[in-house]
Amino acid sequence: MKKSLLPKALSTLGLGAALVCVSAPAAHAQGYSRVDFAAPIVFQAAGPNAASIQSTVDAFRAALGNVNNANAPGPLTSGRREINWDGGGGVDTTTAPVTPFDVFLNTRGSRFTTPGMGLSQAPPAGGAQGGLATLFNNPTYGTIFGTFSPLRLFTPVGSNVTEGLFFVPGTNGATPATVSGFGAVFTDVDRPDGNLSALEHGIRRASTRIEFFAAPDSKSRSHRESLLFSSFVPAAPGDASLSFFGVVFDSALVARVRITTGNVAPGPDDDRKHDVVMMDDFIYGEPQPAQ
Repeated sequence: MKKSLLPKALSTLGLGAALVCVSAPAAHAQGYSRVDFAAPIVFQAAGPNAASIQSTVDAFRAALGNVNNANAPGPLTSGRREINWDGGGGVDTTTAPVTPFDVFLNTRGSRFTTPGMGLSQAPPAGGAQGGLATLFNNPTYGTIFGTFSPLRLFTPVGSNVTEGLFFVPGTNGATPATVSGFGAVFTDVDRPDGNLSALEHGIRRASTRIEFFAAPDSKSRSHRESLLFSSFVPAAPGDASLSFFGVVFDSALVARVRITTGNVAPGPDDDRKHDVVMMDDFIYGEPQPAQ
């Protein structure tokens, strides 16, 4: 008999700002495949600063495994991996956009791509290259984005879509892997999270979401991935706010994630029509060799 596909009732909210919670039964906000699996535990929070989401991020870390395996070669049986884009701390260099982004492919088992020009690491402003404000030729970007772990953020250039694949650390991408969960920090998610009553009353639709995919089924003729879960990321009012969304499954099911940041590729002013969103820390389960 198939297990229930409703997410387990864990939704931890940062209450430092007004927040509309993602509702589990809302079909517009969440999607499920028909594969037989236990639905994930959901962690989400939003607020004006790092403190407003810190406890949720820490709870997510603990649920994945409370050892950060850093750059240790795999496969390891437990723990998690983290990327904070900060170059070991204090680095304010703006990196040129590149795809695939393989900086952490060998050390932490992740590859990121975008259909746009590439992916970059940059502080909101400053540094020799001027940060996001210079990268996108928009001086407002120097003040409207915050950081969870200073100094840099992560962003696609020429697109608002980022895709992530997982590999066993230490194999330089030779051994595909799956993870038990994935979560990310976002900054300046302005649009609401797509709750049903808001949509019914014509309020602006949500802009930012994460989709979680299983590996293709080798027994299926189509060899297509299965969508395991998808949800919008919670929003918070005001500039430089921070949001977190992550899920943890009971086993390593996730082979790929697709992240949509905002409703437009970075470049234009962040206003009522354009919700421009940047990413900070990525946290995910220890990559396990794909079955």
